[in-house]
Amino acid sequence: MTEQGVRWTADQVLALAPDAASRKAGGRLGTAGPWSEAGSGKESVWGLCKGSGSRPYQTVVDLIGPAYKCSCPSRKFPCKHALGLLLLWAGDDGSVPARTEPPDWAEQWLAGRRERAEDKRPGSGGGAADPEAARRRAERRAERVTAGASELEQRLADLLRGGLAAAEQAGYGLWEETAARMVDAQAPGLAARVRELGAIPASGAGWPARLLEECALVHLLDQGWLRRDRLPEPLAATVRSRLGLPAPADGPPERDRWLVLAQYDTADAKLTTRRAWLYGTASHRIRLLLSYGAGGRAPELSLPVGLALDAELSAYPGGGQFRAALGERFAAPAPACSRPPGVTTGEAVARYGTALREDPWLESVPAVLERVVPVPDGEQWQLADAEADSALPLTRAARSRPGLWRLLALSGGAPVTVFGECGHRGFTPLTAWPEGGGEAVPLC
Repeated sequence: MTEQGVRWTADQVLALAPDAASRKAGGRLGTAGPWSEAGSGKESVWGLCKGSGSRPYQTVVDLIGPAYKCSCPSRKFPCKHALGLLLLWAGDDGSVPARTEPPDWAEQWLAGRRERAEDKRPGSGGGAADPEAARRRAERRAERVTAGASELEQRLADLLRGGLAAAEQAGYGLWEETAARMVDAQAPGLAARVRELGAIPASGAGWPARLLEECALVHLLDQGWLRRDRLPEPLAATVRSRLGLPAPADGPPERDRWLVLAQYDTADAKLTTRRAWLYGTASHRIRLLLSYGAGGRAPELSLPVGLALDAELSAYPGGGQFRAALGERFAAPAPACSRPPGVTTGEAVARYGTALREDPWLESVPAVLERVVPVPDGEQWQLADAEADSALPLTRAARSRPGLWRLLALSGGAPVTVFGECGHRGFTPLTAWPEGGGEAVPLC
C-alpha cells in the first residue's frame, strides 16, 4: 500500500470552489454512488465519475498543486467532479482507499506535471534568451514609458491650471483616452491609475480632495520614473513595478512551512486576479501570491485557508514589496492549527506608515490584530482593542460583505484574532480565529 497523505476537511475542499454553483454541484457528487475505481496516494487522488454519457469522467487531483484534470467539458477549475472526488476523499470512510499506484490515464498527467516542474527549476537547461535582444527591447520600452509619463505630466498640469471643476465637466471619456495612450506607451500601471482618476468625480461628496490626492500620487510616480537614475535601487524597482514593467522574482528561494492566511478574487471584464496571503511559521514573514485567470475563468492556483505548504518562495524586487513567486513544493498542503502572532490596532497603523516610506503608492499592508472586538460606530463598524482605548474602522468594502456578519457571529462580543489588510481607508478583515483556539474562519 502507498503512504496515505493527510486528508483535508470538507470546508477546506469547498473553499476551492470557483463559485457557489460549483460548490453546490460538487457537494452532490461527494458520495460514493457515482464513483468507481477511486484511489489516493500521498500526493494525488483519482477516480471515475458516472455522468450523462456512456463513458465515465476521468478525474485526477494533484494535491501538491493543488491542480486538477477532468475529462468533462467544464472550463471551471476545479470542476464539480474534482470537488466531489475531494469531498469523498475528505470523508475518510474507505470510499477512496490508498492504492499502490494510479491508473495509466492519471499517471500520464501527473508525470507530465512533474516533468514541467523539473524544467522550470534553475539549472534545468531550458534554454536562455538572447541577452542583447532583451536589452534592446527593454531600452525601447523605457523610451515609450518616458514619453507616456511626460505626456501624463502635461495632462495633470493642464488639469490643475484649469481647476478641478473641469474634471467633472470633461467626463470620463477624456480620462479613458489618456489611459489608452498609457497602454500604447507600455505603462499599464499608469493606465490603471488614470482610469481611477476618471472615476473619482462621480464618487460622491468630497471628490475634489480625493482627486487632488490621487493626482499627487500619479505625479510622484511619473517623477519617480523620469528621475529613476537618482533613486536607490529598491525604490527604483518599486517604481518599475508600479508602472507595470515585468521583473522576475529574483530573491533567493526561502523554504518554510507557509500557512495560508487568506485567499480572495477580484475581477474585471478581462481578468480575474487571485490573492493568497501566506505566513512563514519559521521566518515569520508574510508573503503574497498572485495568480490570474483570463476570459472569466478562475485562476488555477487555489489554496484554502487553514492549509500549510512546505514550499519555497522567491520574493519580487522592490522596497516594501510582499509579493513572491511559488517555487518548488515538497509535500501536499496539509491542515494546520497554528496562527500567526498579532499586534494592536495602533501597531498595525504604525507598520503601514513605515511601509509607505519604501512604497508611497501602497494601498495597505497585511496585519494580524490580536484580541480585537467588532463594535458599531454609528452606521459604521470598527475593530476595537479589547485592552486599550483604540480602534480601526472597517473599510467600505468590508462593511458590505457577508464576512462581516460571520465575524460578528464568531466574536459574539468576545475578543478574536483577525487577519486582514490595513491601509488609509481602514481595515479589511479576511480571516478570523476564535479566542482560545479553533480553526480559521474565512471572511471573504
